[in-house]
Amino acid sequence: MDQTLQFDPAMLAKYNVSGPRYTSYPTAPQFHEGFDDQAYAEVAARSNEDPIPRPLSLYVHVPFCDTVCFYCACNKIITGNYARAGKYLDYLEKEVALQGQLFDSDRRVEQLHFGGGTPTYLNDEDLVRVMEMLSRHFSLEKGPEREFSIEIDPRAVRDTTIELLAELGFNRISVGVQDFDPDVQKAVNRIQPYETTARVIKKARSCGFRSTNMDLIYGLPLQTVETYARTLDRTLELRPERIAIYNYAHLPHLFKVQRQIRDGDLPGPDEKLAILEQTINRLTEAGYVYIGMDHFALPDDELARAQRAGTLHRNFQGYSTRAECDLVGLGVTSIGKVGETYSQNLRDIDAYYERLDAGRLPVFRGVELTTDDQLRRDVITEIMCHSRVDFREVEQRYDIVFHNYFRDALERLQGMQADGLVRIEGNTLQVEPRGRLLLRHVAMAFDAYLHADKGDTRYSKVI
Repeated sequence: MDQTLQFDPAMLAKYNVSGPRYTSYPTAPQFHEGFDDQAYAEVAARSNEDPIPRPLSLYVHVPFCDTVCFYCACNKIITGNYARAGKYLDYLEKEVALQGQLFDSDRRVEQLHFGGGTPTYLNDEDLVRVMEMLSRHFSLEKGPEREFSIEIDPRAVRDTTIELLAELGFNRISVGVQDFDPDVQKAVNRIQPYETTARVIKKARSCGFRSTNMDLIYGLPLQTVETYARTLDRTLELRPERIAIYNYAHLPHLFKVQRQIRDGDLPGPDEKLAILEQTINRLTEAGYVYIGMDHFALPDDELARAQRAGTLHRNFQGYSTRAECDLVGLGVTSIGKVGETYSQNLRDIDAYYERLDAGRLPVFRGVELTTDDQLRRDVITEIMCHSRVDFREVEQRYDIVFHNYFRDALERLQGMQADGLVRIEGNTLQVEPRGRLLLRHVAMAFDAYLHADKGDTRYSKVI
């Protein structure tokens, strides 16, 4: 698959509107409280009756952090009181037991991800505790085909942590960096010397971890093309298998902590685009493949291989390779996907505890997909993952005439086609190199809910 990028600042500025990231379709604003814990339990039970029940993927949310990063929009709890983590794990174990009862024991967990917050906020003893509780209630894959990953804050890693994680079965890490420049780090309250990050990555490789992802952010205060060039230099020295380059969305009206960032310190639109252009050029010159949106990977990485094979997909952690798995979300605010449904746990930790004290799953909202939802999800996934839609494949799967069913969507894309960003010919929609940074915008044309809810400001800019 040709994933060549062509950077066109004028087109990026023209189409830089707000829109979903499409880690699901329908997206989270369509989740509703009519789909509750009872509905979820019924769907999970039915999923065991499929002719070939799906393997499982588990997501475990650890919400705690020692310090707050001023750019952060994640669900987190800032505390130095470690006793709060112990209480949380007591309740997490209750939830794991309830969830484990819903799925047959022969449905193996092929994929596991610890996210946060800061998963390595947990001490070594409690990391062992979480894996033991998961092993008691689920059948964790032990073979090399497993994909067990954990988000790492290098500042919160002890001398024994990486070796322990390898012993527990983890084989992938995702390392938060954002920027290596000391002045930028100070401006966002995340002091993390390069040596701290490098030590963790080198240790992980020596312990047999097969993949490392590094997260960077562009658009942070005090960033310039020159300072970010140095961050890219240090990143490429470490040569992680995957690199995610996120756009900082400054939304202080939604996230109070971002009010600590001065508007005047943020790079202007032209500088921000120049940083992005430089980043794309540097990574592609270094041999990285553009996966989509903000993700790059080395050609032999599993993400790049899945993209070439046409099996790449997206879930709530971003791009993934296990589309065949049912995803079980564990912990406060976690989101899961079982069968043709999405579900989310309570976001307030006290409400989460109260629900589990009542012996009930903490699922508080979700959505069961209609046939139209499934159809549009498949089209949007093809755009987001493969930059291409074969109309005939969709027609055969859903017994529709693509041009008739999606007449409105194709009309919405006429402007992008005139600008050379997409090409619609015969039975194919192809996102061109000039349009590949605008995959979200292309996908938005097929989003029925987005066009019924005009003026929605809940989303970040696509660039």
